[in-house]
Amino acid sequence: MLANALHRLRALFLSVLLIAAFALPAFAGAFEDAVAKFANDEFSDTGDAIAAIATSGNPLAFPIISALGEDRLSADPDSKTVFITQADGRIIDAATGAAVDKLPDNAASVRLNNRLRRTVEAALGGLTLLSPDPARRISAAQSVFKTHDETMLPVIEGALVKETNKAARQAFAEARAAILLFKSDASDVDKLEAISTIKARGDQEAMALLTRVGTDLPPVVAKSVAGAIASIQGNLALWSTVQNAWYGMSLGSVLLLAAIGLAITFGVMGVINMAHGEMVMLGAYTTFVVQEVIRTRYPQLFDYSLLIAVPLAFLVSGAVGVLIERGIIRFLYGRPLETLLATWGLSLVLQQAVRTGFGPTNREVGNPSWMSGAFDLGQITITYNRLWILCFTLAVFAILLAMLRYTSLGLEMRAVTQNRRMAASMGIATSRVDALTFGLGSGIAGIAGVALSQIDNVSPNLGQSYIIDSFMVVVFGGVGNLWGTLVGAFTLGIANKFLEPVAGAVLGKIAILVLIILFIQKRPRGLFALKGRAVEA
Repeated sequence: MLANALHRLRALFLSVLLIAAFALPAFAGAFEDAVAKFANDEFSDTGDAIAAIATSGNPLAFPIISALGEDRLSADPDSKTVFITQADGRIIDAATGAAVDKLPDNAASVRLNNRLRRTVEAALGGLTLLSPDPARRISAAQSVFKTHDETMLPVIEGALVKETNKAARQAFAEARAAILLFKSDASDVDKLEAISTIKARGDQEAMALLTRVGTDLPPVVAKSVAGAIASIQGNLALWSTVQNAWYGMSLGSVLLLAAIGLAITFGVMGVINMAHGEMVMLGAYTTFVVQEVIRTRYPQLFDYSLLIAVPLAFLVSGAVGVLIERGIIRFLYGRPLETLLATWGLSLVLQQAVRTGFGPTNREVGNPSWMSGAFDLGQITITYNRLWILCFTLAVFAILLAMLRYTSLGLEMRAVTQNRRMAASMGIATSRVDALTFGLGSGIAGIAGVALSQIDNVSPNLGQSYIIDSFMVVVFGGVGNLWGTLVGAFTLGIANKFLEPVAGAVLGKIAILVLIILFIQKRPRGLFALKGRAVEA
């Protein structure tokens, strides 16, 4: 009996070997035949080849399909041989993977049309659906969602059963829903479930998918599609409002950062400093110089360049501000028109000096790695540089409030702001306070330039883009009142971003200006008027 059992096992083993021997060439031949179809230069044959190769399981499937999508797949129509030009320039036979010295003279790139490009994208998605990397699986599922290729349904359903990652499982479910929605023989129940899944996604891609559904649908399915479209439109309108509010807060943070220093000098000294924008420009160019030194000498410190530039920009712009106050402004107190003209002329001098030293063209200031990129929150996109600028602005505002409240210089500044003559009679050196105040306001403008260098062009005209808006913020919020400046900056920023889609950028700014003029007619001292005998006089 033992000998009989061994004999049967030997026969079974030989049978398996024979089956494998005959099956493998058959499979190999089917794959090679599919690859050869690329040489026919017919879009229909190319589509059949993509479908066959994508489901073949051959290790060369992904290199072939990716090369086709990147215009690196060539075919010789005479020999029906297909070649892959790899990223490093080497050439291999697409059917066998063997190295090839050079392309035949009559080899030409395999042509694609828009339909085939979508097919290639779906095939690549299917080939990466089982990748060990969750991010690649999600990306592949999203590609299938866009193309809703029916041939991917078995792969999607198989991957959905095995998937354990929550985000990837959701992406697979959405891809399956997209396929079922367009599948002609899918039941009404499956289509209604698919519509519910796509509706829950609720983004622009879901809306685009639903609007592409044909009109020849059962009444219950058509009604569900219409309801889903209406729901997504309402959801997108809400998220659009949130996006505009975020853009407005981002713009408001920039305006606040540029206007804080102006609010201090204007409030304490009553000086209309038209060169305030150039202090911002000096801060931006200080950042440029810091990054240039770091690039050439200490490239490993580039991610810390802004942290180094902030105190340097404050010192440079602050020192220039003190020199301006001591050399020009102090001789013009009580003469606002002459002060305005003098600071305007000084702004032109500073611009020309920077043009002479750095040239008239824009200068490149890079983003550190921690300020690069973006992330999605719901249906809105938030960039890291804007988010960091908002946080930086609020931090500067909080530090300035603490300085004004808890330091002797802050107490003297508030005293001079409310009643200059009384402060002088109490022994406060108002001239020293004026110089330090002007230096402080200019220094804050300098660190505003550091932030603005991350989102705007660093050029000699940088400050001119913000000086008018800064004055509007200060006047609207209340001269010399930091809380008024905060509220005014964010109010104008948000209002501007909500008006731009309706009236356009230029008309939106004009409308804001008109509204501020009307508001000032009603409240000449702004939103938050300062209190004090001298101020109220």
